[in-house]
Amino acid sequence: MTQGAGQGPEAERTATLRDFRVPAYVHETGPYDQSTHPGNVTPPLEDAVEHPEGYTPTQRDLPVIKRGDTLQVPVDPAPAPAPHPSAGPGPLFVVGDVHGYLDELLAALQEKGLIDTAGNWCAGTARLWFLGDFTDRGPDGIGVIDLVMRLSAEAAAAGGYCKALMGNHELLLLGAKRFGDTPVNSGAGTATFQAAWLLNGGQKNDMDRLQDHHLQWMARLDAVEEVDGHLLVHSDTTAYLDYGDSIEAVNDTVRETITRNDADEVWDLFRKFTKRFSFRDEGGADAVRSLLDTYGGTRIVHGHSPIPYLLGEVGSEEDEEGDGPHVEGPHVYADGLAIAMDGGVTMAGKLLVQQLPLDG
Repeated sequence: MTQGAGQGPEAERTATLRDFRVPAYVHETGPYDQSTHPGNVTPPLEDAVEHPEGYTPTQRDLPVIKRGDTLQVPVDPAPAPAPHPSAGPGPLFVVGDVHGYLDELLAALQEKGLIDTAGNWCAGTARLWFLGDFTDRGPDGIGVIDLVMRLSAEAAAAGGYCKALMGNHELLLLGAKRFGDTPVNSGAGTATFQAAWLLNGGQKNDMDRLQDHHLQWMARLDAVEEVDGHLLVHSDTTAYLDYGDSIEAVNDTVRETITRNDADEVWDLFRKFTKRFSFRDEGGADAVRSLLDTYGGTRIVHGHSPIPYLLGEVGSEEDEEGDGPHVEGPHVYADGLAIAMDGGVTMAGKLLVQQLPLDG
């Protein structure tokens, strides 16, 4: 069971953090890094006293019980953990494509009250979903992944959660690291993950800092999830239907494909997750319904395709002066059944963090 914030023994919190594979350096400082006693404060010894082996002085003036003593020190039982102030789940938020823009992400999360000025989770039982694409194009993709992993642990300790979906750029980075220049059958000739990664904004700084725990975290991400009637996916495509007729089946198939470590299979998965615009034009609402009918939910929420692309604004006369597209917020379309969350941060748009449900 996940401990609440400040509750339970330190060992419990450490186990939780390890489950989320938070890098060791995240918690190098703080009151518990060297001592099992809060505050790391050890009072000075005024008199030389011989203590039993293993004795550790603390802030409290506790009696030293020597072998053979019959003194009994009554210890009150620890108080039961206080119940969470909310009887139900906290508010639900989703985040669009980040693509390495760590500073913009921190600002957007702080604006919504999800993190404090130090970048720590402060939203209690709130629920936060990232829709994928953490790296490439922007300056600090690994920093983004480290932040999401840390917030996952902090949110869980507070009674909420922070979770993430698999994007096509996670598959691309995994493939570039695992397979490099190994030729794959792209369906249109020979290709490599390395070349595709560089072509799609791969950053050498991210590859140099990529560690095993990052790779393991990415490889275990779910591809589809349904929360409060919202079907969450990364890509605006019906290709998910190729991998199973239930959410569990899709997620299992995607993880198994990655685990088999076959370059051609992972490439095909990446290629299908890269498809877009299935919900945009005539028949788009029917495409959305095909996913909702199969996996559940009443509305689909996705990233992947920048809103300026969906609206046909990129390259228009209004964008001639290079100020970037104007994005106010999520784009609701396909007869109101689809919500697009990629605000186009890579083209000077906006990194979107949105509370659901969304009217419109």
